[in-house]
Amino acid sequence: MADGALSPGVNLEAFSQAIAAIQALRSSVTRVFDCLKDGMRNKETLEGREKGFVAAFQESLHSVSRDLGELERLSNLVGKPSENHPLHNSGLLSLDPVQDKTPLYSQLLQAYKWSNKLQYHAGLASGLLNQQSLKRSANQMGVSAKRRPKAQPTTLVLPPQYVDDVINRIDRMFPEMSIQLSRPNGTSAMLLLDIWSKSNYQVFQKVTDHATTALLHYQLPQMPDVVVRSFMTWLRSYIKLFQAPCQRCGKFLQDGLPPTWRDFRTLEAFHDTCRQ
Repeated sequence: MADGALSPGVNLEAFSQAIAAIQALRSSVTRVFDCLKDGMRNKETLEGREKGFVAAFQESLHSVSRDLGELERLSNLVGKPSENHPLHNSGLLSLDPVQDKTPLYSQLLQAYKWSNKLQYHAGLASGLLNQQSLKRSANQMGVSAKRRPKAQPTTLVLPPQYVDDVINRIDRMFPEMSIQLSRPNGTSAMLLLDIWSKSNYQVFQKVTDHATTALLHYQLPQMPDVVVRSFMTWLRSYIKLFQAPCQRCGKFLQDGLPPTWRDFRTLEAFHDTCRQ
């Protein structure tokens, strides 16, 4: 093992095997999602389809578990590089004479830059979401971003009975919408949503994208009941998805689609191109 380690503390042979193990793990995970996507097919009876699906799914999960165990084993053999460089001893990879065939160093630099950029943008997004507060004053709005103190994370704990009462009131407000509350892990409550299946129709795919945007818009940590009620009111405006014309162009259809955007304040309907 030690003969294959050309840099201090790093076993390059185990490192190469770990890369292959990562590729195998990704393939196994892909097969799991392919199995879920394909569902029960190519069987004459329902019982046969169910058994075939369960067997294929279990086999895919066993492959993921096996590949993950192999990757953990190899990670312990790789070793720990020295800390004399932000990317450790990866700078030695730039000396490879066949850079066009094994561009490991350039790919590693690109991944490192991408990671830093992701962390930077995540910080910006967190700051924007923390600005959504009911207690912002005119003075706070005038403070520059550099002088604004760093927002501290808040944790809001509500009694289960209070959450049940809020959901029951919202359920009575919107009788045409089905709302169910579940507590799969104890006291933490969640609304039951269908997050697995994707609609085959473009109009409902756009509505799903807009709903995701609305979830990011309605953020009031101090008043969670207002957040849920505001979002449900906005979502209820889609009850006239195919009946309301665009408030800007006045047309019902544009490129074969109805107005799928709803304004967060007025709930007016707009086409995607008309709301800009």
